[in-house]
Amino acid sequence: QVQLVESGGGLVQAGGSLRLSCATSGRTFTSYGMGWFRQAPGKEREFVAAISPIGSMTQYADSVKGRFTISRDNTKNTLYLQMNSLRPDDTAVYYCAQSLYPLTEKSKQYDYWGQGTQVTVSS
Repeated sequence: QVQLVESGGGLVQAGGSLRLSCATSGRTFTSYGMGWFRQAPGKEREFVAAISPIGSMTQYADSVKGRFTISRDNTKNTLYLQMNSLRPDDTAVYYCAQSLYPLTEKSKQYDYWGQGTQVTVSS
């Protein structure tokens, strides 16, 4: 049974930082690309960042480049998203997801998803 469980969300002031975690189980972690997506109220889910199975390649949405960093610890089967210089428009539910593709921004290419964690950035 594949499980992805996000944690680390919360309320933060603009300019602050948060680190999200995604603990996974049920599949060989190093066989899969991983990604972060987010969905704000009234908006469609959007790509945030992706990382290849051994962490050698990363990809970011333009809106988060230079502020967010995706990483993974393959010894702990855990994915991370370090978010710095947060802005109110970063407010959303953040989801981690797992893909057979090594590095992709396409949500349809992710087959397992976590339940999401809320990030709220106040101005």
